[in-house]
Amino acid sequence: MLKAKPGDLVTVTYDGMLENGEIFESSKDTGPLQFRIGTGSVMIAFEKAVIGMAAGESREIRLQPEEAYGLPKEELIHTVDRSSWEKKADIRPGVVVGMTMEKDGEQHQLPATVTAVAGDQVTIDFNHPLAGKLVIYKITVHNIEPLQATSTAQN
Repeated sequence: MLKAKPGDLVTVTYDGMLENGEIFESSKDTGPLQFRIGTGSVMIAFEKAVIGMAAGESREIRLQPEEAYGLPKEELIHTVDRSSWEKKADIRPGVVVGMTMEKDGEQHQLPATVTAVAGDQVTIDFNHPLAGKLVIYKITVHNIEPLQATSTAQN
């Protein structure tokens, strides 16, 4: 029986959820995920979980924050003036806003979560919304294409 290994192209379905069972991401919404093991296109812990699985096999993994979306970083929390947005903008705790930041001379649009509003001061958090959270993935492998077979097919 063929088992997934580094270099293989695998097709999986998955549900990502929090400890309370709330699903934050699912291939039911996006379709099956296809990736080559070892390229870093998915989080390392997810790749490691798929290694050794066979087509039709399912597995549940529990990832600590450090293995998933990381720990929250204080330097990603900023207080900005309310005038940074239009007056009619919906600025309240929990709302995700787009902020334009400059890095290396280029403008980048980044999402940030409003965490507090005090008068004209708005606290925004650029950490990933799942930073600091334990996450659970239920993964099912549907197809495995060995590296040799896929590279031969492309020639």
